[in-house]
Amino acid sequence: MEKLITTDLDQNVWAITLNRPKRLNSFIEPMAKQLQEALDEANHNPEIRCVLLTGKGKAFSAGQDLPEVVDREESDEKYRLEDTVRTSFNPVIRGIRYLEKPVVCAVNGTATGAGASIAFACDIVLASMDAMFMQAFSKIGLIPDSGGTFFLPRMVGLQRANALFMLNDKITAEKAVEIGLIYKAVEADRLMDEVNKICNKLAQMPTRAFGLYKRAINQSLQNNLDSQLNLEAELQTEAGMTEDYKEGVQAFLEKREPNFKGK
Repeated sequence: MEKLITTDLDQNVWAITLNRPKRLNSFIEPMAKQLQEALDEANHNPEIRCVLLTGKGKAFSAGQDLPEVVDREESDEKYRLEDTVRTSFNPVIRGIRYLEKPVVCAVNGTATGAGASIAFACDIVLASMDAMFMQAFSKIGLIPDSGGTFFLPRMVGLQRANALFMLNDKITAEKAVEIGLIYKAVEADRLMDEVNKICNKLAQMPTRAFGLYKRAINQSLQNNLDSQLNLEAELQTEAGMTEDYKEGVQAFLEKREPNFKGK
């Protein structure tokens, strides 16, 4: 099977690279399936304590490969666009958000359509100064998918989200930082060094606490204040039962750096 996604595990960091550079890492169904499998491996492998997602070549991802969709529409009269959304992209977004480990995204170049949505679903996003973000959906008469209508208004507000979609504004990495779409923009030749430092740090921190934090953040998007306060109390109890909590407290009392194991 062609490796449309490559993976590498080093020092508890699971690096996932979109590997279709000649097509700007645009997604076809086998590529989406391979990404889903890589995220599933991160979920089940205890050695993995941080995930790094990036792209090979000059683009992060141009989203869906449109020729694949056109071919399917012409060859299968029962095919609907929702088939691709439900089987290719929705599982990827769920895989990122429900993975109870930190997911860091290195946007090495252009991120458009579903490619941008995948980046925005990650926990910490850094981008090359050369990167550009664009929704692109309205250019072909579609709506944002892959969580685009969910994340964008919450990240940048309704007015700006409307403009990003309707006007197809191109957003530079620096502008993306300014409006809250990503964490940091760095020079292209420093991107991976910066990202690797963050991933290596996260991989040595309390992984279970990060997972519980992500669970709380996900739930906060639909909870009221009282529900969220109750959830925080419950999850804090769960965090307090981890080995890392005991190590963190002991290290604090002994005035030393903690040695977290992610348990």
